[in-house]
Amino acid sequence: MSAEPASTRITGAAMTLDLTAFSALSFDCYGTLIDWETGIAAVIGPWARRHDPAITDEEALVAYSENEAAVLRETPGLLYPDALREAFRRTGRTLGFPVGEEDADALGTSVPDWPAFPDSAEALTRLQQHYDLIILSNIDRDGFAASGRRLGVEFDAILTAQDIGSYKPDPANFEALAAKVEEMGHTGRLLHVAQSLFHDHLPAREAGLPGVWINRRHDTPGWGATPDPGTAVQPDLEFPSMRAFADAVGEAFARMD
Repeated sequence: MSAEPASTRITGAAMTLDLTAFSALSFDCYGTLIDWETGIAAVIGPWARRHDPAITDEEALVAYSENEAAVLRETPGLLYPDALREAFRRTGRTLGFPVGEEDADALGTSVPDWPAFPDSAEALTRLQQHYDLIILSNIDRDGFAASGRRLGVEFDAILTAQDIGSYKPDPANFEALAAKVEEMGHTGRLLHVAQSLFHDHLPAREAGLPGVWINRRHDTPGWGATPDPGTAVQPDLEFPSMRAFADAVGEAFARMD
């Protein structure tokens, strides 16, 4: 695989963000470290094309995204596998196609099969040399355990929706993160790293957290499986990949030597 460019689109005050001033990174997992769009599309794409061969994976993901967001908002205590099932059923109603229980179960049990992005494990290993690593994810404990094995590092803290009782972008999830960070001694030195503007960067900004946008869709138009945030969001830094972010961190700390 060819190396990805480390260049970023950085404007205004973001240029002054000192990556060496932080002692911990909190991560979204799905969409940032784990390729959830590939995982979801592997199930709902073939299902959609059984009913209409013209439907693309992207079209199926866009239909799915708003339905999942609604399920997570309306039923915050639902475990993520069941949320996947219900979101798929609603997507079927949106598109006008039936979703059988076998179809719903295929998505509900698919999380362990979702691949890590090729750069995630190596980047996390490099970042762990400089920061404590925290997961803040819309997932259940069993689902993350399966994904965590693909990522190759031991996280210093893991906060799941199952632990918190709500799903991002609910502010309660970022309140739980703040409490954990205070317990770990990193208050004021936490940087949030995520792909989703809707689930992560908008509520993180409202919580006062600086953020790094891992823009996995930088070369793909549209929102895919992540809903439109509905308002302008300007993360502090933007990178096209975890590798590019880890490169920038390595350069920043090397300048200190």
